[in-house]
Amino acid sequence: MSLYRNILWFIKGMREYTRSGFENASKSFAAKDLDVSMVGRSFMITGANSGIGKATAMAIAKKGGTVHIVCRNKERAEKAREEIISASGNTMVFVHVLDLSESRKVWEFAEAFKKEHTSLNVLINNAGCMVNQREINSDGLEKNFATNTLGVYILTKCLIPLLEKSRDPRVRQQVVMTEFWAKAYPKIHFSVMHPGWADTPAVSSAMPQFYHLMRDRLRSAEQGSDTLIWLAMSRVTITFPSGLFFQDRQPVSVHLPLAWTHSTRKEVKAFMRRLETLAISVKHSEGDNI
Repeated sequence: MSLYRNILWFIKGMREYTRSGFENASKSFAAKDLDVSMVGRSFMITGANSGIGKATAMAIAKKGGTVHIVCRNKERAEKAREEIISASGNTMVFVHVLDLSESRKVWEFAEAFKKEHTSLNVLINNAGCMVNQREINSDGLEKNFATNTLGVYILTKCLIPLLEKSRDPRVRQQVVMTEFWAKAYPKIHFSVMHPGWADTPAVSSAMPQFYHLMRDRLRSAEQGSDTLIWLAMSRVTITFPSGLFFQDRQPVSVHLPLAWTHSTRKEVKAFMRRLETLAISVKHSEGDNI
C-alpha cells in the first residue's frame, strides 16, 4: 500500500507541486488579494532565516508588518534580518533564538513572549526538521517529532491566549491540529498549506537524491511561499472556513485521491490528548527521558 501511495504522490506532485504546476495555478490568482497594508499587524514566523520562511518574512515586511523571526541559529537569523530590513526598508524585524526541538525551551520562550507583547496577529509554524538518522533531544524525544509536532503544539497552545485577544488572528498549523483547533478556538482562523516542491536548503540537505533528480523542476522559495503569504495577509482568506488545507490559494483535500487514509474522531482526540500529556510532562521535567 505504501508503494501505491508513493506512486500516487509522485504523479500528483509532478503535475501540481512543481514549478510548472505553480505557473499553471497562478494564472487564476488575483493580484488585488495581496494589495494590502500590514502596518500595525504582528507576525511570528519560525524558521525564517532561509527558504520559504525567509521569503514569507520578506513579503510581510515589505507590506509594513512587524515580523518576529524565530530561528535556532542567531548568526543566520541576524543575517536574514539585515537582508529583510535592507530590501523592505522596514526596521520592525526582530530576532528570537529558539530551537523548536528543545521542548522545555519552547514553553519558556512562549511564556516570555506573552509577557513582553500585548498582541500577536499571525503565527506561522514554518520551521521543520528532516533528520534522516535517529536523534533525541534533551527530554529523550525523537528530534523530528519534537520539532515538527510537539514543538509546534507547545508554541501554538501557549500563544493561543495572546492570539485570541488580537484582531483577526490567524495560525498556520499542521493538518490534524489545524482541524482540531479550528473547532476548539473559533476566534482564531487556522489553516494549513502545501508549498509544493520548492528549492530550499532544507530539501537539498535532507533529500539530496530527490533534489538532484528534481532540481530543474522545483519551485522557487517565493513560489513555495505564495499561498502561505496569501493565507497570512489576504482579506479573502477569512471568507473560507477555519481548518482547511490549501494548495496554490485553493482549499484541497488533506488526503491523496484513492489512498484510503483516514483518522477517526476518536483517534484524533487520543492523539491530541497524548500531545497535551507530553507537553505538560516536558514542562515539568528535569530532563529525564520520557
